[in-house]
Amino acid sequence: MIPSLDEARVRATETLDQDELLLRRLGYKQELRRTFTPLELFGVGFSIIGLFPSIASVLVYAIPNGGPSAMVWGWAVCVIGLLSISLSIAELGSAAPTSGGLYYWTHTFASPRYKNVLAWVVGYSNSVGNIASVASVAWGFSLQLTAAISIASNFSFVATTAQTYGIFIAALVVYGITCSVAVKYIARLQPLYIVLNVLLCLAIIIALPIATPNEFKNSGRYVFGHFENFSGWPDGFAFILSFLAPLWAVGAFDASVHISEEATNASVAVPWALMSATSIASVLGWGIVISIAFNMGTDLQAILNSEIGQPMAVILFNSFGRSGTLAVWIVVVIVQFIMGMDMLTVCSRQIFAFSRDGALPCSRILRRVDVRTRVPIRAVWFSVLVSALLGLLAFAGANAIGTIFSLVVAGQYVAYAIPISTRFLGKNNFKHGPFSLGRMSGPVATFAVLFMAFVLVVFFFPSSPGPMAANMNYTVVVLGGTLSLALSYFYFPKYGGTHWFHGPATTINADEETGGESQSASDKKIQTE
Repeated sequence: MIPSLDEARVRATETLDQDELLLRRLGYKQELRRTFTPLELFGVGFSIIGLFPSIASVLVYAIPNGGPSAMVWGWAVCVIGLLSISLSIAELGSAAPTSGGLYYWTHTFASPRYKNVLAWVVGYSNSVGNIASVASVAWGFSLQLTAAISIASNFSFVATTAQTYGIFIAALVVYGITCSVAVKYIARLQPLYIVLNVLLCLAIIIALPIATPNEFKNSGRYVFGHFENFSGWPDGFAFILSFLAPLWAVGAFDASVHISEEATNASVAVPWALMSATSIASVLGWGIVISIAFNMGTDLQAILNSEIGQPMAVILFNSFGRSGTLAVWIVVVIVQFIMGMDMLTVCSRQIFAFSRDGALPCSRILRRVDVRTRVPIRAVWFSVLVSALLGLLAFAGANAIGTIFSLVVAGQYVAYAIPISTRFLGKNNFKHGPFSLGRMSGPVATFAVLFMAFVLVVFFFPSSPGPMAANMNYTVVVLGGTLSLALSYFYFPKYGGTHWFHGPATTINADEETGGESQSASDKKIQTE
């Protein structure tokens, strides 16, 4: 029997009430508007992955480190690690769906002696990783847009670093304006973004082989067995370095978590959205990579050194010609732009949540929510400002700006690994939400943490041996420097966080909730239906 409109409204209200009740049990009052449906929450995660534009952005890191076989088999290997990470985070997100997410879980499950400092480290690492995500997506957009202009001008236009940075800043400003005033419309447009992303992926998987001339078609032996290494590292290590492409393309597992306070039926919607986005992207992404490898030709140096400046655009140009490439590439640019807008939405919620708990400098300013729009506007523009500063790495060289892509993975993996570990290593009363792996929780989490630890070490290495300043990997400098400053701030005599930061701070009146006994939000007992 189809429910009436009144019945549907009652059920929606009941779900909303349950979401607010769960959030209160976690220690927070409802401040943000619950705008996102489960499908729209999935759309945010899938849009941030932005599969084909993401692959286009980082293909330049896969081709020099093994060519076609590294692209194909590197993706297949990484999918196992990606799924294990997403499964572990999905369990935590189902149990405690709050915008603070990773650092909230860390404080909840870690041993009392270390919970404050570990939550502090996770919060800063997660913030850095999310801001780097905004910067990397915006930089990828600026490169893709300049590539489109170059193709349209018959290669008479070649963008300078300053021009590319100017486009980068313009994109960030538009992201900031949109995310400040139009969150409701960002949510409503997610189904359209899902369709656009899927159609673009299918177009590449199906149309690219049809359009590619025979001279650029490759055999199965070449695709699955040819290894060509331009990096200077030994072949095995070069293959591992090619992992940056799939790990950056399919990531941001905490996206749906940070939007959870704006989602309906969050304890179910968060794990569903996270797992669906990761699974679908992993399968479609492998199909895209295989299609590219079969239709990219064998002259990899020509692809990397083309005046177009984007390896993926070169491959499309060889297959579709100028007009066809422009048609596809315009869609790529649009999807990449949408991806940045969604990423800024997610990033600002992490900044809002961390400042809500007083951990960031100027927290009282950053945590404010606009009364009319119910959006943390100051957190939005703080994310824009820091992303713009990260983009200045472009003036230090191509390898330096590549740091922001590695920084996304490194920063997020530090932030993912700690709460997943503390759940099992600390003494806590963890209670599963609606989504649970049961007995497989421990083995899956162990593999996820070991995989992330291995990847972290690898991604601190430069792209080639014997680096100079121009081709140094600055990931360890930026991430290490940020975490060092964060720890210095925490342990600073008299004024440091160790003297006043006690973890996530409840925003609910203590008398109302605890009979006058003050407590941190994460110390409240986690209860799920």
